[in-house]
Amino acid sequence: MMQRFVDNILAVTKESVKTFTYESLNNIVRLINGVSALLLTLLPGKANILEGIHGWELKPTFRGPRFPRWMENGVSSFNQFIHELSLDSDTSSLEYSSGEEDDEYEYPTSPSSQSSRASGASCTKHDRHWMGWIHYILLWILFPVKFLLGIPLRLFQLVYSRQSIAPSISENQRSSRLHSHNRVQSLKDHIIHRTTDRRRGVIEDLHLAIEICIEAVFDVVHKGAHLLLSPSEAFRTFSRLFSSHESGAKDHHDGVNDVSASTAIPGENDPTPTERNARFQPLNTDARTCQDVITELGYPYEAIRVITDDGYVLLLERIPRRDARKAVYLQHGILDSSMGWVSNGVVGSPAFAAYDQGYDVFLGNFRGLVSREHVNKNISSHEYWRYSINEHGTKDIPALIEKIHQVKTAELKISQPDNEKENKDDQPFKLCAICHSLGGAAMLMYVITRRIEEKPHRLSRLVLLSPAGFHSDSNPVFSVAENLLFLLAPLLSPILPAFYIPTRFFRMLLNKLARDLHNLPAVGGLVQTLMSYVVGGDSSNWVGILGLPHYNMYDMPGVSFRVALHLAQMKHTGRFRMFDYGSATANTEVYGSPEPWDLGEHYGLIDIPVDLVAGHKDKVVRPSMVRKHYRLMKDGGVVASYNEFEYAHLDFTFSHREELLSYVMSRLLLVEPNPKHQANQKAARLKKKAPVSS
Repeated sequence: MMQRFVDNILAVTKESVKTFTYESLNNIVRLINGVSALLLTLLPGKANILEGIHGWELKPTFRGPRFPRWMENGVSSFNQFIHELSLDSDTSSLEYSSGEEDDEYEYPTSPSSQSSRASGASCTKHDRHWMGWIHYILLWILFPVKFLLGIPLRLFQLVYSRQSIAPSISENQRSSRLHSHNRVQSLKDHIIHRTTDRRRGVIEDLHLAIEICIEAVFDVVHKGAHLLLSPSEAFRTFSRLFSSHESGAKDHHDGVNDVSASTAIPGENDPTPTERNARFQPLNTDARTCQDVITELGYPYEAIRVITDDGYVLLLERIPRRDARKAVYLQHGILDSSMGWVSNGVVGSPAFAAYDQGYDVFLGNFRGLVSREHVNKNISSHEYWRYSINEHGTKDIPALIEKIHQVKTAELKISQPDNEKENKDDQPFKLCAICHSLGGAAMLMYVITRRIEEKPHRLSRLVLLSPAGFHSDSNPVFSVAENLLFLLAPLLSPILPAFYIPTRFFRMLLNKLARDLHNLPAVGGLVQTLMSYVVGGDSSNWVGILGLPHYNMYDMPGVSFRVALHLAQMKHTGRFRMFDYGSATANTEVYGSPEPWDLGEHYGLIDIPVDLVAGHKDKVVRPSMVRKHYRLMKDGGVVASYNEFEYAHLDFTFSHREELLSYVMSRLLLVEPNPKHQANQKAARLKKKAPVSS
């Protein structure tokens, strides 16, 4: 009777504490959202800044966030979590591992690179160093709480672990344990499915963590109350505990604490179960890759590893049409990856639009990932990030395009052997390139330097979307950044090789904060507005970009210090030129002249049509700078065109723009396959149709 009364009191108290913490947290969120709404209404020019955002509710409002996902049905998040992941068998003997990686199971890797885990070992020491300091500081802060809660937790852990130890294991018990372990594995798969399907923000994780802590504390209090109300049972428990603790320790270690789950692999003749670690995904982030996006939409996919001359490992992704004689190469810009070309799905993505038009689609990825993809697995951070835009244009793109040429030539020889009699110097397919921002500058550098070196560039047409290169006309924020880079370069270069987030924890935090900014309209609008101010009022969906999968805890694009310095040099001189190494001697050693090559003066070497596209609302690369490319090309006799749309900088890749897609596809269709190849294909078809003479 007394135990039931105590249970009721504890249950009511626990739910009251949960309700109080939930309402307190929700009220704090409402307050933050309301203050953000106030600030948003006071900021000037927000209407023009936010009008380019699609799919967001960013109107200033004091209304709190909608009912969170974890309270959809009015059920406590912890109780819902336990209900969904409950097991039929007793799970009290299961011990959840907090390890970050599983040797047997590959968690989804970075969308920017499927091989990031292979080279990620080179940066684990750095991550471990910072995480060690964070852990050390938190340990001292939480030491009093840990000390007070540790004694009863350890005591009751020993009590219940002793009760779960059996003196011997029968055949039925072994079968039951195997069944339990199999269910643990299915539970693990279910958790992984949930974590890759849905992301939780920081607020949702905080609420869930608070509820789990409340459950743990009240569970200890509940067990302690039961022992106090049953002295005889407590005495027997402690007697059994201390009398056989030593004899049972070994069994406990071998049986209960064994986290390995035995699972039989279907289709094998050997019925002996194999061992797999039953570890659980500790953090909930979206880690979908570009491959996931492409294959989920029903398109074919191929990944090709490319190694540059200086040892960098790049990922060339492909939506293959192996027999197509027209191919398109898409190259992303700064702080981006191939994900940008497929992020809008079937309807609004340039990659899918090109494939549907009959193109063999190749998606390039520049060097510059926190996983540090390199043939030298032990490469240091300073060595890895020691590159400028020069290496993008003279190392990355040549390696990627040569790989495309090699793959396509080999495939077409196999699929169309009748064309082997063609001139070996004649490329059997047409290759066009679509580039955005920094990718456009690197592509122009590639074409010009290949022409200077009298090497083939393999391209038939260029479509450049808001290409970088000229930056003299920019907003004051970029001017301040330019001056700071020049002023602090001697100090920052040795200690700051790149601008990136080095640890998994803070990358995960950024990913989750992006989710919270989507859930809170006013806060998201405020951050969006402030970020837009930083780039001169550009109305791109900057916050929305942070929510894309390639900004996740496993990997993330970064910006080399030299790339940033190279852009500052271009802005300072007002010219589109190669990287200045700082001295006449160093420049002479690289370029053969004391000054870097001025690429704008060599535009006359471009021997293919170029289509330039600018955004009227683009404040990062202003239309005047794109027009400067166009004027220099026309002066050099290049077949060039210029078009301008009402877009901001990121709208060229991350927004659904049917007008832009139609224009880009129309430019690609201007490139026709080689008439000789078409004639050979027609002859081959007629030969197949002709009757065989006896």
